[in-house]
Amino acid sequence: MPSRKSIPKKPKEDEVQSARRVFDTVIASTEIVSQSMISLVMSQMGKKGGSKGGKMRLVTMTPERRSEVASLAAKKRWAKKSKKKNS
Repeated sequence: MPSRKSIPKKPKEDEVQSARRVFDTVIASTEIVSQSMISLVMSQMGKKGGSKGGKMRLVTMTPERRSEVASLAAKKRWAKKSKKKNS
């Protein structure tokens, strides 16, 4: 029976190398994304999270905690106004 030629084994990639290879492949196959497009997408994501965040915080906070937060915010606002007048 004829002997087979041995096939050299490829060194295994670790997870980071594999992720980098996939990332480079995807980037090479896509069009270049402009900064304005990235800015637009990030802006939309921020608006979506921001509009949802306050309502969820209101639901989870107790009335006492809401009162504490409101009074702290008022003190900070008044402190800023008095600093501007003194300057």
